Parts: sequence; C-alpha cells; structure tokens
Amino acid sequence: MHNSIRHNIATLVLTAIASCLSAHPQLRAEVAPTDGAPNIVFIFADDLGYAELGCFGQKKIRTPNIDRMAAEGMRFTHHYSGSAVCAPSRCVLLTGMHAGHALVRDNREVKPEGQHPLTDDAVTIAELLEKRGYATAAIGKWGLGPPGSSGDPLRQGFDFFYGYNCQRHAHNHYPAFLYRNGDRETLAGNDRGLTGKQFSHDLLEREALQFIDEQKDRPFFLYLPVAIPHLAIQVPDDSLAEYKDKWDDPPYEGGKGYLPHPHPRAAYAAMITRFDRTVGRILERLKKHGLDERTLVIFTSDNGPTYDRLGGSDSAFFASAGPFRGLKGSLLEGGIRVPLVVRWPKKIAPGGVSDFPSVGYDWMPTLCEIAGAKPPADIDGVSLAGVFSGKQPPDREFLYWEFPSYTGQQAVRWKDWKGIRRNLAKGKIETQLYDLATDPGESKNVAAQHPEVVANIERIMREQHTPSKTFPLQSIDGPKKTNRQ
Repeated sequence: MHNSIRHNIATLVLTAIASCLSAHPQLRAEVAPTDGAPNIVFIFADDLGYAELGCFGQKKIRTPNIDRMAAEGMRFTHHYSGSAVCAPSRCVLLTGMHAGHALVRDNREVKPEGQHPLTDDAVTIAELLEKRGYATAAIGKWGLGPPGSSGDPLRQGFDFFYGYNCQRHAHNHYPAFLYRNGDRETLAGNDRGLTGKQFSHDLLEREALQFIDEQKDRPFFLYLPVAIPHLAIQVPDDSLAEYKDKWDDPPYEGGKGYLPHPHPRAAYAAMITRFDRTVGRILERLKKHGLDERTLVIFTSDNGPTYDRLGGSDSAFFASAGPFRGLKGSLLEGGIRVPLVVRWPKKIAPGGVSDFPSVGYDWMPTLCEIAGAKPPADIDGVSLAGVFSGKQPPDREFLYWEFPSYTGQQAVRWKDWKGIRRNLAKGKIETQLYDLATDPGESKNVAAQHPEVVANIERIMREQHTPSKTFPLQSIDGPKKTNRQ
C-alpha cells in the first residue's frame, strides 16, 4: 500500500477515535482533579426578567424552589447579564470577556442552521474545568456555533451536549428534533405546533438529572441554558391548569413567526413554574446522592424580559423588569439587570443578600477559583468566590457593555453612575447619565449637571471598545456588514 494511502487511513482512524471520545463522556480520558473539588451546576434561564421570581418580588408567578434556593443561599440584587440578547450573553459568560472584547457581540445566524461560531482559539470555562478532570455537559440552548464548526460545544470543552444548537430552532418548545452531541434525534409526535408529545424542557431536565446520576462519583460541571421562558409561549396542559382562568387573559392571535395561544398569560406563568419544578428536582437529586454540600448551584438569566405583547408575552402585566426601564435588547437596566441566586450549603450562609455589582463575565474567574483552575490573564471579570463567603468584595472600577443592534448601544456602570449611549446606528453619539442610587429607573438624565462623571465614563467607553470587523459598533467603527443573515 502506498505510504500516502496508509497515512490517510491512519488519519481517518485517529479522527474517528477523537470524535468518539468527544461524543461520549464515559470514554474521555480522566484527569485526577484536586481532592474535594466541588461540583458546579449553572442554570441559565432564557429571557427571564429581574422580577419574575418570588424572591425578587414577583406576585403572580409561583417559584417556590428557586425561592428556597435563595433562603438557603444568597441573592445578588445588582447582577447583570453580559449582553442584552442570547448569543453574546452566552459568549461573555463562557469566555470571561466583556462585549467590547468578546468574539460574539450580537445574534447572527449562519446557514444551514446555527449562529456565528466561537473560534478554535477561544478559551471557555468548560475547557479549563475539563483540564482539571471535571465531567462537563451543556444541556439546553447553545447558539455559539453549528454542529461540526469551531463553535460546536464538543469543541469548546464539553464532553456532552443535548438540546438546541440553533437559537431560532429554540423558538418552539415542541421541536421536531434535538441534538445529542453531533446527531439529530427525531422527537416522535412533535411537528412544531402549539402542543406535541415531547416538551423539550422536560427532555432537558431528564438529561440533566441523568448526567448528575452518571457523574455523581467525580466532579462535574453542568451548564444548563434552558429555553424557558423564551417565546414561543407553550406549556403542557397539566402546568397550564394551575394558572388557567386565574386572570383576565386575552388570547394571542399569533404573528411575527410565533404561534397563537388561547391563554398566553397563564401559559407564560406556567412555563416559569414548570422550570422552577426542574430546579427543585435538581436540588433533590443532589441531596439523594449526598452531593448537597459539595455542589455550588447558580441560577441566573441571559438578559432581561422580552417585549410587551410579542409572541403573546406581557412583561407589563407581570412587572417582569421590576422597577427598571427597558427590556431585552436594551442596555438600560431592565434589559441587563437580572436575578442571581447562589446556593452552596456550609459554604454560603443562608439568607444572604449582596448588592455588589457583578456581571456575566465574572463567572470565568469565579468558577476557576472554586475549581482550582487558572483563568486566562486577559479576561475582564473578577471572582465572586469571596463574596459568597462574606469576605470583602473585590476591587472593581466599572462594568462595561456594548451592543451593535437595537440602534447600537454602549453602557458603563461606574460606582452608582450609569452612562449609556443609544442610537449609535443613526450616527448619534450622546452620553446620557443616570444616578442609580436615587433613580434606578433611569428616568432623569443628569449628564449636564455632572460633566466630569460623563468625561470619565466616555474615557472608559473608548478604552474598553476593541473594534470588531464582524460586529462593528456603528458611528464608532463604521457601518455593519451587508451580508448579515
């Protein structure tokens, strides 16, 4: 046999073996982690508003299990998502880079399905924990690269993936298929209608519980970015019954790509309560295996609540953003201030409340410190591990965001000051200033009264923005690319 043919055959065999190892966590070579390394369960809601949990003031929607998490752990009242929409928020979370440095800064689809991918040289939390010997799983909505691309979760440090690869596909909770690693699994009885036989969230819950069962004897990182309560509004009848006829509930007739629903308010509330049930089952499964005191459980959201009446949603009715102005897609507080609850018995004192300003890009250094891993030197976050145990909060000068869509935006939080620019896509560069200590609803622009504060915030905006050819910030970097899909 010719040498080149032998070489090609060997290469194909090795590639196939590597693919199998990536696709099956039980086959991946184990690395002994530090003794006593804790498990980490990161539960990431999709479009859940700051005030949509009972422990954050919600009056209409029941969330008893997350409320119990808060009573047994700590609430953060000044926590922010890394961005105002799905994909960049996930990128910021997993890489520890704020939106001025991140690889993915906006939602952008690629054909035939999926979103703009993370690159091969991206360093994710999962990769660093995997090197420490953690079993790693991503179960839910991915949105950071199609199957087989450089952004495939199996190429970004996860041993196992189950769920929606593409965000648009996740706009239905009764999908025709979900991915198991790189393979599509057909869901019999589903046709992307309002109802079906297999509710995707229940399938994600099943896989999460099974992962805990299988990995209970070694440290694990379970990343659970579910698709609830993102539209479309859909929920099984047994959950809908809890809220049906509870309020005046005008039917939603459908439109803008979303399905109609006869009881949209009831169904939306029921989605969140069913999600809360999942949180309770995860806590019970950890307790069953004696993992309670060895597991940090984190619950937060990727951005603020969705727009009023889109898809039948009603953020005004539920006061989803609490006292804040703005919704998903906005860098106003309502679009990025999100709930955060952390629970770790005997490590985090029960009933704690922190007003330390924290943000999505803090999770990289936080989880690395907890797991004994070394984060990259150039990340933007600070570790929250000390805050969990009641120590002095880390030094932090500012929080930074940018977002090229929804008219183009930049924002900085410096102390209690919030500076924000909007309408950058229209060529307008004007910095508004709000005092969050006295005006958390950002109702009064005080830029004219505090020019020195505005100057400092504009300096931060200049220094923290790195131009991106893929996701340019208009009026600063120039126009957007014209081939956006």
